[in-house]
Amino acid sequence: MAAQETTLTVAPRDVEGSRSTRRLRRTGFVPGIVYGGGAEPLPFQVDARTLRQALAHGGAVITLTLEGGESTPVVLKDHHRHPVTGNMLHVDLLRVDLSERITATVVLDLVGADDAPGVKAGGVLEQVTRELNIEALPNAIPDLLHHDVSAAEIGDTITLDAIAAPEGVTLLDDPETVIVTVTPPRLSTEADDEIEQETEVVGERAAGEGESSGS
Repeated sequence: MAAQETTLTVAPRDVEGSRSTRRLRRTGFVPGIVYGGGAEPLPFQVDARTLRQALAHGGAVITLTLEGGESTPVVLKDHHRHPVTGNMLHVDLLRVDLSERITATVVLDLVGADDAPGVKAGGVLEQVTRELNIEALPNAIPDLLHHDVSAAEIGDTITLDAIAAPEGVTLLDDPETVIVTVTPPRLSTEADDEIEQETEVVGERAAGEGESSGS
């Protein structure tokens, strides 16, 4: 299940253009906006380190508190990071009613891959789908969904219908969505192809030398 609720204190922000936003980031703050819940969208700014800690330990629901104002439960709706540094550039938060189910995206974590017979036999286990769309009450959204693949054999294809969702969580994706595949070893096939190509090249050279000698 999700981690215990965390409080994130933010300050209202005036929207003044991209130059002001860049200056805000240089001083260690992240611009953001909170919307939904029947209230007006509210731009805010928050200390980058405080935001990072809240997103890492807050689970699905965060209690958003305005400096000197009221608090409201929110969830992370979207965020943007710098492509090189990974620093948070902007964050979108959504007000939620803890008694109403919402949709969310959760990371799928595979357990026991190293113990799978198919992997031990040299097969390649590939996780095709890494995130799942779910529906649940805000406080019931898990940080991760886990699936045990320790019994996977070469040739196996695992689909979404094999994933057991926690109580109160509904999986929204197509049950036939491919999650994991275990394919035969690639090395021997690639080596055979290389040997065959080299044999063809050598044969062509030998034939060419024979024609030259006969002329």
